[in-house]
Amino acid sequence: MPLPAEVWGTMLFVVVAFWGVAGWALVRTLRQEDRKVELVETNRNDRIDTYSPEALSDLRRWVERNPDDPYAPDATAKYNACVETLRATDAHFYDWSDEEIARLETL
Repeated sequence: MPLPAEVWGTMLFVVVAFWGVAGWALVRTLRQEDRKVELVETNRNDRIDTYSPEALSDLRRWVERNPDDPYAPDATAKYNACVETLRATDAHFYDWSDEEIARLETL
């Protein structure tokens, strides 16, 4: 018994939608990675910021709220490394303003 046209249409839509979304995600990711490589190559210290402003703020809050956690020293080191990188580099991957960078303090 052959499948109705609606089933074929739905299957075709699902295949096109899947490959369309997958292709878009691949292109977007590759463009981001190209930008990161370009930033690393142009920065004299081969360093790049590792956290967005919101993520770095979340990391700082977590460290301050969990000082006795076994991962706190590692998280503190990562936070401080990102702050130092932001201060040492002129070009950033994430959207950091000069005012935001100036307000940052190491832990």
